[in-house]
Amino acid sequence: MKYIGACHCNAVKFAFNADIKEVVSCDCSLCSKRAALMLSVEKEKFEIVEGHDVLSEYRWNTGIAQHFFCGKCGIYVFHQRRSDPSMHSVNANCVDGLDISSLPVRQVNGKSRSTDQQFSS
Repeated sequence: MKYIGACHCNAVKFAFNADIKEVVSCDCSLCSKRAALMLSVEKEKFEIVEGHDVLSEYRWNTGIAQHFFCGKCGIYVFHQRRSDPSMHSVNANCVDGLDISSLPVRQVNGKSRSTDQQFSS
C-alpha cells in the first residue's frame, strides 16, 4: 500500500510503499527522548518528495544510523537503521491518515545494544 506523510510544518514530505503490520517503540536513549513510534520501510521503497534541503541529520555512537529531522519544525521524520542499513524506520505519527491505535506495538530493547561513544554528535 502507498502512504504519504510530512513533518509538522509540511516542509518535508515523503511517500513509501509498505505492508504495515505493527509500530515499533525503542527504549534506547535517543528513541525514548523523542518518543516516536516507528514503521519499518525498505529504503528503496521510501522517497523524500519535497524538502531534501531542509532535512537535518544527526548521528551518534557508531555513526552508522542516520537520523533525519526537519530543520524548520524539528520533527523526527525517519532514520536509516544501524542494525540494517537497507531499512528505514519512519515516524508513524507523520504518516497521513494512519490509525496507529489499530496497530500492535512491538517493544525493542535498544538499551541493551552496544555503544561506542556515548552522546557524541
